[in-house]
Amino acid sequence: MASHYQHLSFEERRKIAKWREGKMPVPEIADRLSRSPSTIYRELKRNTYQDVELPQYSGYHAVTAQEKYERRRVVHRKLVAHPEVKAAVEDALKAGWSPEQVAGRMRLEQHRICVSHETIYRFAYSKLGLAEAFYRHLPEHRRRRRPRNHRRHQRSRIQDSQSLCHRPAVVAERQEFGHWECDLMMFRKVKVTSLVERVSRFTVAMRNEDRHSEPIMEALIAGLAPLPAEARQLITFDRGTEFSAWRRLKDGIGAATWFCDPQAPWQKGTVENTNGRLRKHLPRSTDPTTLTNRYLRSICQSLNSTPRKCLGYRTPAEIFESNLMAIRNRLE
Repeated sequence: MASHYQHLSFEERRKIAKWREGKMPVPEIADRLSRSPSTIYRELKRNTYQDVELPQYSGYHAVTAQEKYERRRVVHRKLVAHPEVKAAVEDALKAGWSPEQVAGRMRLEQHRICVSHETIYRFAYSKLGLAEAFYRHLPEHRRRRRPRNHRRHQRSRIQDSQSLCHRPAVVAERQEFGHWECDLMMFRKVKVTSLVERVSRFTVAMRNEDRHSEPIMEALIAGLAPLPAEARQLITFDRGTEFSAWRRLKDGIGAATWFCDPQAPWQKGTVENTNGRLRKHLPRSTDPTTLTNRYLRSICQSLNSTPRKCLGYRTPAEIFESNLMAIRNRLE
């Protein structure tokens, strides 16, 4: 059975100091405190005071041991000891970054003081963090830490299409730039097309004025046409009927199309994950009149300038622009 470790209290340290002064063996001290002997040995090793100039004052003293313990705890709680780091972390979280992205970007930029994502979570759910409602800045805004539930997908089908299982390995393994995943996000009377490039995770979102497949495909053509052909080679869809006019893409911009297996939208997991990120800014209750392309571009700009762990904490915009530059250099 798992047990919860509880740190020694000041009262316990007073008893240890008194009993050690009386030469009581460590196993007996541990038995009296209902503690493991290793806990007492570790306490004595960490918190015994050593005076080099006046050795007679060396020894285990309760007050000194408590002070050493508290100083050590503050060192590990970097967000408490360094308010400027806490402010920087808080600003990044408010901008929509996850704790893992914040920590990874700090390491990438070689900040003088870095924190891990676990440090951020621990502070958010500490007494001080809860008192400040710091958890509200986290992606899930949960007051308590708990596992995330898997998102459920609606079943949809489309006929006469190329199955994803035949997609080249170079695409599946993200070894080649220019392959996209596409999905629709549903709102009241409005749909938003979300597009994600698989290598860079670069995101594009567009408002749909019409629910039929042909206008959706025309919008994709208009949005991707300015890119070089190598940057828009292939698009993966699920089997929703809104993508039934997929042949228009080949005629319009020469892009090939692939489709997930029936009832398997998880096969285009990049765009599914991105939709979850977009939903933080665009809940289902969003007023449709606010879903302008200008507003959607501002949200995508925020996502594309957010560092990602899968990109070595570089941003999607950085990776996307780097690949575009490489293509343009080859064409010159």
